[in-house]
Amino acid sequence: MSEPESWVGRRFADLSAEEQRALLDAYGEPERDYHRLATADGEAPQREYEPIQPKGFDWRGALRKLWAPIAALGAFLAKFGAVLLKFKFLFSMFVSFGAYLLFGPWWFALGLVGLLFVHEMGHVLEARRQGLPVSVPVFIPFMGAMITMKEMPHNAWREARLAIAGPIVGSLGALLLYVLGVAYDSHNLKALAFLGFFINLFNLLPVIPLDGGRITAALHPALWFVGFVALLALVIYRPNPILIIILLLAGSELWRRWQMRRHPQMQEYYRVTPGRRLLIGLLYFGLAAALVFGMHATHVPHNF
Repeated sequence: MSEPESWVGRRFADLSAEEQRALLDAYGEPERDYHRLATADGEAPQREYEPIQPKGFDWRGALRKLWAPIAALGAFLAKFGAVLLKFKFLFSMFVSFGAYLLFGPWWFALGLVGLLFVHEMGHVLEARRQGLPVSVPVFIPFMGAMITMKEMPHNAWREARLAIAGPIVGSLGALLLYVLGVAYDSHNLKALAFLGFFINLFNLLPVIPLDGGRITAALHPALWFVGFVALLALVIYRPNPILIIILLLAGSELWRRWQMRRHPQMQEYYRVTPGRRLLIGLLYFGLAAALVFGMHATHVPHNF
């Protein structure tokens, strides 16, 4: 069907209603077919817009879009990194407090978190005194608390001082609770003091990752075997998931250090002068005896 000459060179929107109906009857899709056919010489009419051309994948644009959020996150961490560390500390403390509420009243949970915090601050203070970069304490429910260091002590003597600082400061915190408990005749404070003495005494068990394992490294590595056997006997006598985890970690670390015992760097690491060995031995065994005495003095009936 030929196009009426009156249609040639005209837009569909410019046609009259009668002409539009006639075009609709002729082609079904008036605008598309009209622009294809209704021309005087068969050429398509000129468009009033630029057609969209297919393009290849824009790698640079994609990388810019990917880099933008990474750069924003980096800037945020650089500006608020200290705040996030504090948030991690407070959040872990809050979670541990809630977990310990499952085992006792609020004063028990609060006191336990406080005792763990004081213990870890002993490590933090000694690490900073040695010039070692150290993180804020992070609480782990049912496991206690921990700090992380990007750089370890340079020898067993420094490691022993770093390790024993936690039990010493933690024991002083428990002693303060005991003094307050006696002054105010508070069974709750005495019970917390007993708990503090027990926690620090348990940490003196000579196995790594406990503090006692790092302290006895300056005495003699053979003490690790004694501690491992004692921990194994405790697990058999009173099975406990936490004790089993510590036993597995202790066994793994004991095996690793035993394999490296003849390495020159390890031999140099564990070389300690007799005077320092005597000093750390007196502190270690003296603190353990004092903690046993403290537990005996603060043992009171308590129901959580």
